[in-house]
Amino acid sequence: MQKEGTAIQQVKLKVKNLDNMILFYTQKIGLVLINKVEKTAYLGAQQSTEPLLVLEEVEAAYSKQGTTGLFHIAFLLPTRKDLGNTLLWLLKNEVPLEGASDHGYSEAIYLVDPEQNGIEIYRDKPISEWDIRDNGEIIGITEEMDADGVIEAADGQWLGLAPKSKIGHIHLKVSDLEQTEEFYKELLGFDLKSNFGRQAKFFATGMYHHQIGTNIWSGKDLPATAQNQTGLDYFVIEYLEKAQFDQTLKNLTVRNKSFEKEGEQVKLTDPNGIKLKLIYK
Repeated sequence: MQKEGTAIQQVKLKVKNLDNMILFYTQKIGLVLINKVEKTAYLGAQQSTEPLLVLEEVEAAYSKQGTTGLFHIAFLLPTRKDLGNTLLWLLKNEVPLEGASDHGYSEAIYLVDPEQNGIEIYRDKPISEWDIRDNGEIIGITEEMDADGVIEAADGQWLGLAPKSKIGHIHLKVSDLEQTEEFYKELLGFDLKSNFGRQAKFFATGMYHHQIGTNIWSGKDLPATAQNQTGLDYFVIEYLEKAQFDQTLKNLTVRNKSFEKEGEQVKLTDPNGIKLKLIYK
């Protein structure tokens, strides 16, 4: 169970073919189309009216590698049974998988959507099984997932992205890990949970393994995503406590970090040119 003061509430992607992307995310991933307004679609988990994923078709959209932005969006399922049902569904429908891993604290399936946005679908293991160090670091591993065990946990009743599923984390391609750490840790109030040989850093609030993953596996000093480039437009961090939200605003003000505030919503850009919104509600 997550015990943190923030949540990744929503991710918005810029897309080239909206209808094709809606078809993939509803029929293959199991999201529900909550609403569609002109060139923008809002999708969420089963039995939910809260959009987790927003897709907007942009004019003259093009794809490009070698920029900052989305590495993957990670959908967190409530149970291992749900993960098993999802795995069976993906295999039955011959959806290409990129891999399946046991991370010590979770079991995860990896794939990509039709426009090459990375997707992770995972379930958390009981927190009693996590490797939590005295300094708060949560040690992750990457081993082959016990696919047979996951499938054995299934009941064959896949009905879409399970109710109460959420965005467990977002993983970003960044240009500078040190500047990224300063921004998310010192300004936004996240803790550094894992540090992978100066190649990746994972951040979270409270007792969770990571809500924001960052890496430079594609290289350092990458340019930011262009306005009409497909991929990540922005993501939304929800603060669950007013005091932490107010402290974050104070941090941004003291450090002279540029932001726009509209009520209990803040728009800003991280050091990698990645846009995000901070909300409290």
